[in-house]
Amino acid sequence: MVCASMSKYKTSGYKGSYDCGKNEEREVRSCVRYKCGLFNTIQDVLRQRPGWVEVKDDGEWDFNWCDVGWLRENFDHSYMEEHVRINHFRNHYELTRKNLMVKNLKRYRKNLERDIGRMEASRCDFFPCTFALPSEYHLFVEEFKRSPGSTWIMKPYVPLKAWLYRDGFARFSSTRFSLSSIDDKYMHLTNVAVQKTAPDYDPEKGCKWQMQQLRRYLTAKHGREMVETLFKEMDNIFVRSLQSVQKVIINDKHCFELYGYDILLDQNLKPWLIEVNASPSHTPSSQEDYEMKCRLLEDTLNVVDMEGRLTGKEKRVGGYDLMWNDGPVYREDVNLETFGSSCFTANTHLGCVNDREKQLRRLLKPFPGQKRM
Repeated sequence: MVCASMSKYKTSGYKGSYDCGKNEEREVRSCVRYKCGLFNTIQDVLRQRPGWVEVKDDGEWDFNWCDVGWLRENFDHSYMEEHVRINHFRNHYELTRKNLMVKNLKRYRKNLERDIGRMEASRCDFFPCTFALPSEYHLFVEEFKRSPGSTWIMKPYVPLKAWLYRDGFARFSSTRFSLSSIDDKYMHLTNVAVQKTAPDYDPEKGCKWQMQQLRRYLTAKHGREMVETLFKEMDNIFVRSLQSVQKVIINDKHCFELYGYDILLDQNLKPWLIEVNASPSHTPSSQEDYEMKCRLLEDTLNVVDMEGRLTGKEKRVGGYDLMWNDGPVYREDVNLETFGSSCFTANTHLGCVNDREKQLRRLLKPFPGQKRM
């Protein structure tokens, strides 16, 4: 067993009654209040330790032996005094999650070989040849073919999944863009709250297009190839932004998130990420907008699947397409021999036909008491 110590943290829910220095604490403290979320040997050891007193429920504690589930749910929402101790690091998964453990070991071994030499790096040859699937699937296939008689052990974990909805909308200003009038808010701001106060605003037309309408218009004006490139670049924005936070977002199976991406297109059809909204507006500005948002929210609930009707292997649920499953997801109609080539297409259909009702009828079994769609 290996024990590593934790540096001090300060937080607001679990405060102790000791505001003195370290040496003074040892003189004043008459007992150690502990909390334990496990019911095994550690509970017996803590109860038998002289001067240690168990606290229940929400009582204040000095020492907590918790499971990682409690840590994920409570650590970032609590306030701990300097003397308080807890038995897990916040990012313990860098070593305890199989794929991250191997990734860190590979990086460490590579750095040793670069900085010191192969002899020192060989001291890290204590873990088997390992691949993270599906992101390293092609490397795994190559190794599998080289050693056809080998036995491989599959170790699962819960990956980050991301779904991209086919519908969306494009917002426009009511005045043609020009840098000569930089102070004209009706020219440079596309917010509905701003545009509806413009003198020439037409509530019947509004300043919104459905994503399918935008895609058709751009294809007619610029050609299919340029528009395909544009949407692939937007796919890249979605994927790279998720990759950038995958390690730092707290992993919790109880949670899901509906993100709204604000992307600006320049005159060269290059997309620029403006912001990502954790609470995109669900207030409709028109009947069409209301219907689109209803479809989006209905399919979000279908993906969350509280009814337990999905297998977990789906690549499409209603208007959602599985874009990321701890690695990029590719379309089913693509030949696997093209893996890694430029024609290998991501499983995204932003701005394409959304025949969600037809797809849901094939996919979902009716929930008890629910009529078929």
